[in-house]
Amino acid sequence: MRIPIALRLALRELRGGLAGFRIFLACLALGVAAIAAVGSVRMAIEEGLSREAASILGGDAQIEFTYRFADRAERDWMAEKATEISGLVDFRSMAAFDDADGETQRALVQVKAVDGAYPLYGRVELAGDGSLAEALATRDGLPGLVAQRILIDRFGLEPGDVLRLGTQDFRLSDELLVEPDAAASGFGLGPRVIVLLEDLEGSGLLSEGSLFDSSYRLRLPPEADLAALREEARARFADTGLQWRDRRNGAPGLSRFVDRLAAFLVLIGLAGLAVGGVGVSAAVRAHLEGKTETIATLKTLGATGGTVFAVYLAQIGLLSLAGIALGLVLGAGAPLLAAPLIEARLPVPAAFGLYARPLAEAAAYGALTALIFSIWPLARARDIRAAELFRDLTAARRAWPAPRFVAATLALAGLLVGLATWLSGAPELALGTAGGVIGALLLLLLAARGLGRLARRLARSRLARGRPALRWALAALGGPSGETASVVLSLGLGLSVLAAVGQIDSNLRGLITRDLPARAPSYFFVDIQNDQLEGFLETARAEPGVTAVETAPMLRGIITRINGKPAREVAGGHWTLNGDRGVTYAATPPPGTVITEGAWWPEDHAGPPLMSFAEEEGRELGLRLGDTLTVNILGRDLTATILNFREVKFETMGINFLMTVDPAALAGAPHTHIATVYAEPEAEAPLLRALAEAYPNITAVRVREAIEKVASSLEGLGAATRWGASATLLTGLVVLVGAAAAGVRRRVFESAVLKTLGAGRGRILASFALRAALIGTAAGAVAILAGGIAGWAVMVLVMDGSFRFEPLSALAIVAGGALASLLAGLAFALGPLSARPARVLRARE
Repeated sequence: MRIPIALRLALRELRGGLAGFRIFLACLALGVAAIAAVGSVRMAIEEGLSREAASILGGDAQIEFTYRFADRAERDWMAEKATEISGLVDFRSMAAFDDADGETQRALVQVKAVDGAYPLYGRVELAGDGSLAEALATRDGLPGLVAQRILIDRFGLEPGDVLRLGTQDFRLSDELLVEPDAAASGFGLGPRVIVLLEDLEGSGLLSEGSLFDSSYRLRLPPEADLAALREEARARFADTGLQWRDRRNGAPGLSRFVDRLAAFLVLIGLAGLAVGGVGVSAAVRAHLEGKTETIATLKTLGATGGTVFAVYLAQIGLLSLAGIALGLVLGAGAPLLAAPLIEARLPVPAAFGLYARPLAEAAAYGALTALIFSIWPLARARDIRAAELFRDLTAARRAWPAPRFVAATLALAGLLVGLATWLSGAPELALGTAGGVIGALLLLLLAARGLGRLARRLARSRLARGRPALRWALAALGGPSGETASVVLSLGLGLSVLAAVGQIDSNLRGLITRDLPARAPSYFFVDIQNDQLEGFLETARAEPGVTAVETAPMLRGIITRINGKPAREVAGGHWTLNGDRGVTYAATPPPGTVITEGAWWPEDHAGPPLMSFAEEEGRELGLRLGDTLTVNILGRDLTATILNFREVKFETMGINFLMTVDPAALAGAPHTHIATVYAEPEAEAPLLRALAEAYPNITAVRVREAIEKVASSLEGLGAATRWGASATLLTGLVVLVGAAAAGVRRRVFESAVLKTLGAGRGRILASFALRAALIGTAAGAVAILAGGIAGWAVMVLVMDGSFRFEPLSALAIVAGGALASLLAGLAFALGPLSARPARVLRARE
């Protein structure tokens, strides 16, 4: 049969309206809209980052050093290549303020010390609308300082108040509103303050060995070749610890975060499309059941199974195009309408507009989903004989379609998974999500089949005797209508996604709060100079309520080579290679050290450098005893041989170093010390006051505040995933409503039969309510299992953390599933209850 004829027949049938396809269109449109919206926001952020790349980075290129400034050769090379250079230093410090009562308040701040050329690109916005140069200028003998609102509110500051950084006083000039390069600065534990670099001379904050990062932003000629300059800089200053970034990817960490979050949300959207696919399948099946007489007529007139398949495939294809178009309009329009709200909450620029790529991706996902879930019911209808099509609508139809249609469905599903894996940018996450969705669907399908069998048994058991409403509900659940499977699949998958997000969110919070050790330090102190260590220990230990003080020498280094080869060629993108890592030295194993392999070096070792490495990270990097590791410390390479591996538990919050070397290896290297102080809660404030007054250059990090800062950052991630899961659940609810609506004709007949047999409305309604509640409860129970497995997989296999089942959200899922199903069932039960038995039964003769 020619396709145009099938298309004409399909269009002719559609003239009757879309009343039977509202759920079909809603399911498809919601899934496509969710994916299109997430993709559009992602593209808006990527475009914004691209347009403002130089402003975000602070220059066309940036050269960064850890705990040192550029030497003359490096500065000369930069001056040769750049038309303008801006140097700055970024570090943590303690800000002190003497209030009106004579009390000294202190807070951890993130200091950015800049020169007069800052910023090369963009503009620092201040509340007073003045320039940064004016705000930082020296007046009345005091240099200026600008600070974020959180610090001003914490201290109750007014313009002109005096703050102290180290031993240097500063005058608060203005409030810092916008820092153009904030996104590239990364995560900070305290509010930002900006001062002039020259004003820190003599403050004691940038002494030799102190922890700081120096950056040099370069404005380059328009014709500059960024890739060539990067390679030249790396070759000329190899093994000096030089780190290069340029405007092509000025904030790589932020870009990775945006990509991963968007990929995760798109995959949640695909789970929503799978839920919608169940609704599509149910809608197509219900539509074909309603078209029994039409199909029978076509076959009587000589139409083949291929004719029937082509007609209704064309019809479903046209409706799919309408649903996809509606979804694209919603998905593209929602971000545009919400752009002001989204931009206000984003820490990065975003350029909202219409982008073809995310819309094309969403359309492709929608088309494949509609086709995958439509082929099965269409193929089954194609293979049913004309005589069977005239039988009662409640007759069981359990025949599988022809093998070629099963193969086509599996091939299309594989194509969808492959497309998601390719486009997501996170193949492992995409494959894991696809496996999870398929596993959840199989689990839910088995649960639906099991529920039907169990219901049939219980309907004949003693439990149902004398309880007609329960017996009718159980008999309906075990019947051949297909309603049970449709509701359990759609609602169950939506609840599974929500349950998984709930478990992940709970366990992420637990990583910060639950897994915090019972004995965690109160403070970390850094930048303790060598000549301050003894006095620091005496002062800390003399404070009442201090229970323990631990110290260690502190340096930072970048792992550059493993066994003489570039580290990234050996270990890829392992986290230990991203930036600098802590290095210490010890003649003997520190207290509590557990050596898992090898032995410690002699206390008086004076030979070639030896190293102790963290056991778990060493295994991930593929290290073995005897391997060599090259670490760039303060611009110089240190190559050490791994003599032992030791157990390192970073979650204890104590002093833990990835690398420990023998003392002779770092003899003469400028460094400071780090300390952890354990104290009773009431002793924390006096302890900080005593140490800050004695040693103003030392920086204190309160552990609880750091944890709260991390937890607040995770809250935004949790909110985004919860919204994504809610969209999936909404699709599940739409499918649930569709299943309830599709069963109205069947319940009308059941109600008529039961009324004829003497049943009252109340008992019939109770039967309908029990049926709906049991299906919802079953869907919720299976969702807990599927969501728990998914949550465990993400926490343990992806995040390498621990997992603990969270029961409260699980109970809410079960209750929510039962309630949603019950309300949907009751909403479509009133019509069947009011039907007159005589009219219904006469129409079925």
